[in-house]
Amino acid sequence: MAVESPSDALFAAAEQVRTQLKLPFYDAGAVAHLARFIEAQRAVLPAAQREAVGTALGCFLGQCLVTVYGGEWAKGPDGSTGVGLRERFFFNPFHLVNQQLNEGERASVAAFFASVPQRLAAPPAVRKRWIS
Repeated sequence: MAVESPSDALFAAAEQVRTQLKLPFYDAGAVAHLARFIEAQRAVLPAAQREAVGTALGCFLGQCLVTVYGGEWAKGPDGSTGVGLRERFFFNPFHLVNQQLNEGERASVAAFFASVPQRLAAPPAVRKRWIS
């Protein structure tokens, strides 16, 4: 019996969301649809289901980051699961989905997703080697 890796389980959950939302790809258009779906669900989603829905939708957002921007599922410095990009960035898609569920469009996952190319293009921050 094969052991399923964590990334396999995350992909399977993302695939379930993609199928339920009837989306053909993991791309920017799918993330825009996801943002609209989150907005539609915010007012009607029962509190008891919020965590499970946020987790499922976070898997989908994370897989979009993996597919479009060449990321990989990884553990963050704090032990959380998310997507690493170019060994410089770590994004927690579950947190991003929950932010939009809680704060609305001002925390849109679509706006975040659209900002990723700028983040990737920015030069790495220069670390100061002195103490003041």
